[in-house]
Amino acid sequence: MNHRILSVCLAVLVVVGLAAGARAAKLICVSDENLKGDQTVGSCLAKGEKFAIMDEKGVVRILTPQELEITKRLNPKILEQPAFGVKLHHKAPDIPPLPVPPQDPR
Repeated sequence: MNHRILSVCLAVLVVVGLAAGARAAKLICVSDENLKGDQTVGSCLAKGEKFAIMDEKGVVRILTPQELEITKRLNPKILEQPAFGVKLHHKAPDIPPLPVPPQDPR
């Protein structure tokens, strides 16, 4: 089971890492395609909305609940950003960068 969780973590990190390319990826809501940024990603997830990562070329990958849970733990800023649906994907903000962990002063 731990191997499976590690594999999912690595997959999420690869997706987020690819998003750091020329243009960052966007998190878009696929279950309510009319969202206009008046709600946060976190509030939409709490209601059970489904999200996907869209890369700079428009390729979309639907995120599983497990991938979203790990992503939220790794990058909680995602929950604070405004949620946009597929129709307004161009207005969705880029996925925020991963937080930098505090440095060990040793």
